This record gives sequence, structure tokens and C-alpha cells, in this order.
Amino acid sequence: MTHPIRIGVQLQPQHAEYRQIRSAVAEAEEAGVDVVFNWDHFFPLYGEPDGAHFECWTMLGAWAEATSRVEIGALVTCNSYRNPELLADMARTVDHISGGRLILGIGAGWFERDYDEYGYDFGTAGSRLADLAQALPRIRDRWSKLNPAPTREIPILIGGGGEKKTLRYTAEHAQIWHSFGDVDTLVRKNGILDGHCADVGREPSQVERSIGVGKPPGEVADALVDAGATLFTVGVGGPDYDLGLLKEWIAWRDSRS
Repeated sequence: MTHPIRIGVQLQPQHAEYRQIRSAVAEAEEAGVDVVFNWDHFFPLYGEPDGAHFECWTMLGAWAEATSRVEIGALVTCNSYRNPELLADMARTVDHISGGRLILGIGAGWFERDYDEYGYDFGTAGSRLADLAQALPRIRDRWSKLNPAPTREIPILIGGGGEKKTLRYTAEHAQIWHSFGDVDTLVRKNGILDGHCADVGREPSQVERSIGVGKPPGEVADALVDAGATLFTVGVGGPDYDLGLLKEWIAWRDSRS
């Protein structure tokens, strides 16, 4: 299996009015982006900690109606915040609203303020990973029972770089792995993920490799492609949502075709 080069954008739902976020989604789709992500937090991660912020999944439902071509999803959903069966049903619903364009991005969670202020048990990194391991098969099982069923096999994207557990869960359950870090880190962890895929009987090429990018493509793109990445996501914050770097990556993608 080979994966086409794709470009994503994470529109961080912070420090902006919703009309500004909606306008940025429309501009990104018009520019030719492949995937539009938000994130699953309750407070800003950067800038004023009590600044404006919006919830992830209600926003994805709105994006499903406001867009027509791009895939949408969270980069990533925090597994701790919703019962796995409920999350599966939410994902199936947004999948139908969007006409089959949802990616279920998911991770174990890490932002302690979210947990403390919304009444979730923060636990430990190990307990949150164990919860994720239990949730992933429950989500897939619930999809098999829902009526109507999802419009397609909803792609699962797992974000994180833990070599023993997160990458193992990715090999077992995901179609996309989202990574962080430099080229050397990507190369090393790609090799570890390939090993986990072999252990569970999957072809490594069945897992698309995704990475966040913050530099122009002329500086990093070729090396990342050589390392195996095919989905490149630019993060953009509010309130202005400057898509200049994103458009450079889209132009780079188009120049390869």
C-alpha cells in the first residue's frame, strides 16, 4: 500500500471567536488542504491561559456541515473525556453528517488542567495508556453494532510516540500514526512501529505516517518524505489564523504531481 502526499492543518480552537474559526476552515478548504483538524482541550495551550476556547466535538459536527470536501477530525481526542461507546457513537454521527469524511484522532491525554477543572481522574501516564488500550477495541466493537453503521471504516489516528505501548496500540488498531519531533526521531520510531506491525501481523504500509510541521517545505519536506511521512500538518492559532505556511505546503504538494 502506498499513501499519497497529503497536507493537513490544525486550527487551534483558542483565542478566537467562532466566526473566525469558521472562516479559517473555509479558507483552508478553498486553498486545497486535505484534512482540517482541531484539538480536544478545554483551555488554551498557548498564550493567555484563560483566553477564549471552544469544545472539540460539537465543533466537528459544525465543520461536517460547513465543509464539503476535506476530511475532519481532532488532533487528537482525549480518551479520558468520554465513554468509549459514546465516543464511537459521536464519531459515527459526525461520519454520517460529513458524508464519510471523519478521521477519529485519539490519544491517552496529558493536559492536567483539563482533568482537574472538569472533574476527571488524572491518574498516571501508565493508567491513562491502559485506559486507551481498553477503549480502542470497545470503540471498534460499538461501530459494528450501531444502526446505521458508519459510512466507511472510520480511520483511527493515534497520536503519540511511546515506543512500548502507544506504537503497539497503533499497530493493533490505527490506520494513521501522528508523530512529533525531528527526522531522526521519525526514522527511529518508524522502525519500532514497523516491528510492532510485524508482531501483530500487519503490513507496516497499512499505517500512514503523519507529522506536524512548522517550517517551510523547502527546509524539511524531502527529508521527512524519505523518512516515510506522507501526511504533513501545520498548526495555526487564533485569532488571525495566518495560513501562509499552510499554503506553501499545499503548493509543494501540488508541485510533486
